[in-house]
Amino acid sequence: MDDSGAFVPVQRGSTDDTPWHSNAACRRDEAGLFFAPSKEPTAARLAREEHAKRVCARCPVLLSCREHALLQPEPYGVWGGLTAAERRVVLARRRRREQELREAARATQPIAAAG
Repeated sequence: MDDSGAFVPVQRGSTDDTPWHSNAACRRDEAGLFFAPSKEPTAARLAREEHAKRVCARCPVLLSCREHALLQPEPYGVWGGLTAAERRVVLARRRRREQELREAARATQPIAAAG
């Protein structure tokens, strides 16, 4: 699912058993780029997150990373091009959509006749 809430299929790595994160672009960057230091000023946080997202944008496993962070869920850092706050929005949209689908399915089930 992308940040608009639309479903995006998870990328698959090669057919070998290499974990997806072995191919991640962020493996070459400092972890501090993806995770906030304590008491980071807002302007610095926003600039750091934008830089991290640029790394994610060129990553061959962006969707696998994002899906990992959404399924875990990862509470901190930039994963798959999304901040923790952005991932919370995506998760809320997923839950809302799943609820709507369950309600629609119940509404289309025939009502058993009382006998």
